[in-house]
Amino acid sequence: MFLPGKFLNSHEKKEQAIMNHIMKMTAKYNLDNISRTEAYFRFYKKHPEIRWAFLASMVSRNAGWNMCDLEGSCFPKLIGKKLRDMLYITYERANWLIFQDAFPQLLLYHYSTKINRPMFHLLKIFRVSAFMEQEWYSFWKNRNEKRLMISLIINEQNVIQEPVMEHEIYKNKVFQTLLFSFQDYLHFSSVIFPTCKGELYGASVNGFRSVSKRIDLGKRLAEILFDTSYYGDVYEFASGTIHTGSRHDYEKYFKGRQRRTTPFLRCTYPIITHHIHHFNDWSSKKRIKSKWASESIVLKHPVHITTWYLHKQKQLNTAAKLGKLIRLLC
Repeated sequence: MFLPGKFLNSHEKKEQAIMNHIMKMTAKYNLDNISRTEAYFRFYKKHPEIRWAFLASMVSRNAGWNMCDLEGSCFPKLIGKKLRDMLYITYERANWLIFQDAFPQLLLYHYSTKINRPMFHLLKIFRVSAFMEQEWYSFWKNRNEKRLMISLIINEQNVIQEPVMEHEIYKNKVFQTLLFSFQDYLHFSSVIFPTCKGELYGASVNGFRSVSKRIDLGKRLAEILFDTSYYGDVYEFASGTIHTGSRHDYEKYFKGRQRRTTPFLRCTYPIITHHIHHFNDWSSKKRIKSKWASESIVLKHPVHITTWYLHKQKQLNTAAKLGKLIRLLC
């Protein structure tokens, strides 16, 4: 993932070599949800001061679980193939866009630390917002880890707002459907942090289409993840559990024998080729709201959600059985 030190000794063409390497590594790891999730976590282990990388890895795990839910034991009985495929593309597109934007930032920071000089002026080459260029320089100077994490949350949610959340195809075929209105029920807006002890922590949001609400969710998730009461157990899970996309990754830690009910991602979905057709710096058109940048975070709901999750799974199984029965009767 990282260039050997010998490539950084010569000042000649150093920046070009680094840029070429970053482009190559971004393309390599932006292959699918599995590779993205692993790349984020590998980076975090190298640079634990960049908290967002761990948060991104755990949220990306959730995206993979959501993808594989669509071909599991329940959802095919509730949702037609066409809509399931559209939902998968929606998850995959957002997952890809965020990585394509964020991973060059992470690698550029890494090489800045290696040569002991900030190279954030190169972020423009990777089409990163002016907002983040400013925030990386601020972090380099002030080392405010929480501010940088929140800034990355703000940035990435704005990165996907126009090309995914407001895109006509996704808006009409996914976000404005009756099905998406039941997002809490179907786990679309819930993010889970599992542990090897079989306990789950996390949070959810209503109004997932709102960038402000997604930013608020990201900040609440970060508050949970880096709380010393939960961090160690979640980190243990992330370190010791290979990400497959199946919810069995964490359900296997529940008490009692658990049957795998969702498939492995790489056995289910092909590699999707993505492109960015138009680039717009979102920060040139939007004002950064004070509530977005606020470091004051309030957790209004319980973060221990094991019982809630098991209840939701029972509801989902019941709905799937009813859906199958209705199809048989019709």
